[in-house]
Amino acid sequence: MAVTPVIPAPRHLDDEQQRDIERFEQAIGQYLAGEISEDVFRVLRLNNGIYGQRQGGTNQMVRIKLPAGTITPEQLDVMAQISEEFSRGWGHITTRQNVQVHYVELTRVPEVMRRIGAVGLTSREACGDTVRNVMACHLAGACPHEQLDVTPWAEAAFEHFVRNPLGQRLPRKFKINFSGCGTDCGQAMFNDAGVVAVTRTLPDGSTEAGFRVFVGGGLGATPNPAFALEEFTTREDLLPTIEAILRVFEQTGNRDNKLRARLKWVVVNEGIDEVRRRVLKVRHTLPASSSWPGGIPPYVQKVGDAPAGRAASGEVTPVGQGVDQGVAVALTPRDPYGRWVATSVIRGTANGTVSAVAYAALGDITAAQFRALASIQRELGADVRLSNRQNVVFRGLTEAQLPVLFERLEAIGMARPGAELARDVVACPGSDTCNIAVTQSRGLAAAIGEELEAEGLAEVGGVRINISGCTNSCGQHHIADIGFFGAERRAHGQAAPGYQMLLGGYVGQETIHFGEKVLRLPAKAAPQAAARVIRRFHDERTAGEAFRSWMDRVGGAPEIAKGLIDLDVFPTPEDAPEFYVDYGEQGPFVAAIGESECAV
Repeated sequence: MAVTPVIPAPRHLDDEQQRDIERFEQAIGQYLAGEISEDVFRVLRLNNGIYGQRQGGTNQMVRIKLPAGTITPEQLDVMAQISEEFSRGWGHITTRQNVQVHYVELTRVPEVMRRIGAVGLTSREACGDTVRNVMACHLAGACPHEQLDVTPWAEAAFEHFVRNPLGQRLPRKFKINFSGCGTDCGQAMFNDAGVVAVTRTLPDGSTEAGFRVFVGGGLGATPNPAFALEEFTTREDLLPTIEAILRVFEQTGNRDNKLRARLKWVVVNEGIDEVRRRVLKVRHTLPASSSWPGGIPPYVQKVGDAPAGRAASGEVTPVGQGVDQGVAVALTPRDPYGRWVATSVIRGTANGTVSAVAYAALGDITAAQFRALASIQRELGADVRLSNRQNVVFRGLTEAQLPVLFERLEAIGMARPGAELARDVVACPGSDTCNIAVTQSRGLAAAIGEELEAEGLAEVGGVRINISGCTNSCGQHHIADIGFFGAERRAHGQAAPGYQMLLGGYVGQETIHFGEKVLRLPAKAAPQAAARVIRRFHDERTAGEAFRSWMDRVGGAPEIAKGLIDLDVFPTPEDAPEFYVDYGEQGPFVAAIGESECAV
């Protein structure tokens, strides 16, 4: 049976959103007049999705929520407008399927909020101690493996929790992620509430689709895996279960120490058995609540959540971390279109459609590219999602549309083969704009990409590289095959940019491995280190072997580190002054760290 991917109905600027904007506009005036303190205004600003930048003054970052990563042509057009009129001419896709625009002047923020509200988007609770953007696998509704299409469930969760009184002043932020199957492309295993669609066999032999809910996961400086709450959660019980988790967190989270305030610390301190007991007890009493969210949400009932299913032939394209999409470890020279299809197209849905990934280097999209993407989406009638690897995914395509899509993407520089393969390095914004970043993570990402291109390794499959500019893991370095986080180093009496390298991070199949520390490196040596590891993986892996399996087989992180130790050397400033200047900077490195708005 043909299954049409779910595209959420557009939301429009409603009365509540209009009041939010008017209140924030009023607060800006009061703040600038000295009538509201910095602390009070900061909470209001963050709850409206507005972060300060390290440049200080009135430079702001606006984070726009895209539930489940869904985006329409009208919304892409507005992204183009605001990035051009209010920012630097481009926007940035985050690892949580948001779009950020930087350098927005504070007094102009309300107009940005009105522009996005007019096309059904909001920045409300994209930051702060709130329920953040609700994520879902970018192939939800088009994945050959999924048990349910989790798109409408993510949408329903977003609608239930945005502006919900329960989530306005939590002990800390709260993140919800959905995956349609155990492959876990939606990354449920390291979130406060992670939801994975599963099935169970009933006594009469029939199969029931539902969910397995995971609780208490998180990255940050101290990563923790999520734990299964129960073996099976019914569709009717899903939203009550998530609300019960949120209520337990609101009641038990640490409000005295923001560094230990996430739900994962409740699990660490109380134990998963006690957290499980509390959550299930709260869920049991929720029907008495005036806001009980039980039953299948109306939106899910309206659009349906049937899985895409396997193709009639039974052939299924592999997806998920550790999979190289069927690409050979080293691609032989082929025509550009053939290479793009081999590395960027996913097939296998029941209705015979295909999905294709458009490559957004470093997650950045210019105003011209936003407009072009909107035009392409209209022309092809495609469903478009943003991925947690900072790319743009076109879904619901036919084979005949692939050459057209490639031609259109090629014209705007987004058809490079290898999206979500080795060349597709993920990075947080780093010290370009972030208050607490130590290093220029985006600069390192670009340098690694250039190194891999030069070494012929950019299209190696089955390996992912993630970079954070500090320990906080906004770039998700803990769950990458190769991860880096920024740190200050000192050598020959001077400060220098450096990175800690990690290997073997993995999330999938309801398991998670956090990357193991290998060694510290000068920032300027990190690209060569990444290339060496990928070269060795390329040369030594067996057919279809995942990075983590290869790493364990060859002796683990300590053994691999032996081949990199010569790179952990700082030449003198006189011999190599570039080692003491960060990527994209002109002067000597300074670890200028401001106040963290992530922990206020």
